[in-house]
Amino acid sequence: MSKEILFEGNTALQWAEKACQSLMQQHEEPMSLPPANRWHYHQGVFLCGMHDVWKETEKEEYYTYYKKYVDDLIDEEGNFYFRRDELDAIQPGLLLYPLYEREGNKKYKVALDKLRNLLNTINRTKSNGFWHKDKYPYQMWLDGLYMAGPFTMKYALTFNEPELIDVVLHQEKLMRTHTKSEETGLYYHGWDESASTEWAVAEKGHAPEVWGRALGWYGMALTMLIELLPEKHEKRQELIDVLKELVQSLVKYQDEETGLWYQVVDKANEKDNWLETSCTSLFILTIIRAVNQGYVDSSYYQYAKKGYEGILKHKMTIENDRFILSGVCIGTSIGVYDYYMERETVNNDLHGAGAFVLASVQMHHYLHGKI
Repeated sequence: MSKEILFEGNTALQWAEKACQSLMQQHEEPMSLPPANRWHYHQGVFLCGMHDVWKETEKEEYYTYYKKYVDDLIDEEGNFYFRRDELDAIQPGLLLYPLYEREGNKKYKVALDKLRNLLNTINRTKSNGFWHKDKYPYQMWLDGLYMAGPFTMKYALTFNEPELIDVVLHQEKLMRTHTKSEETGLYYHGWDESASTEWAVAEKGHAPEVWGRALGWYGMALTMLIELLPEKHEKRQELIDVLKELVQSLVKYQDEETGLWYQVVDKANEKDNWLETSCTSLFILTIIRAVNQGYVDSSYYQYAKKGYEGILKHKMTIENDRFILSGVCIGTSIGVYDYYMERETVNNDLHGAGAFVLASVQMHHYLHGKI
């Protein structure tokens, strides 16, 4: 395949670098990335993307930047503050694995252990599913599979704790069982086991809407878990089949004109619905990663390409030589339709910037024959 395919004048990897460079210029100190001075998944998602860019380019400025974010928060004994009542706190732990591997500093292992041990104390549903946060009792969100799943499975494999693999797979199965729409093949934002929350659909307890970014987290997590699972694991093919069906469903809801996806994915024609950037990036990532790993055939590349070009055409601008990504929904809980419609957007919000960088690297892999 050609190595010269351009999207709006740059390669996918060059766009990933433009996004990273722009945010590095805006936030010279990594700790100022919003929310500032916190161990948080917003920074974690973006810096995971930067890590992938570093691996491709071998430019040390990217490694130095995300390492500084971690080192400014974790002291030499591995102590750091993180919220111990939510799965979101685990996601930035993905940054610790490459640091521990390269640096060999025991503080990273101590920090990894602290995050792993959060799983021992976080509240659980009666069906042994992790509450997303303590303030959302008995609720499991699709977001949570990405926030804790890849970290936990990688911990299991890195530090020989195989029972954690079963824990992760159980979380995925619960989410899939209780949030899947058989009509669309998509998944609702979450599930309340108690079915007592205002938004919970009567008797079933699932959320009333398919929110794009949550579904994107779930899709990306699936691709990561499959890649981590040993080839002969008995559940691996099941997850591949789930991913294939999800990809087949997603492409049916891609906007024909722009290539983007909607905030509430399956209600394109409903009042006030709008095209959202972070979910589009995550769906591109899910599709192209599934193609790259051979889980779906290469014909699905066209959908990822259309979505990627759609972001650059409709949601990206260059201002004063800086990359600006618009149409990114701010942090969002579970709610009814109007709640999702009323959410604000922020340019270069790290949900979107991080997802875009991660998707760009996967597009680069496809175009350069890397898997």
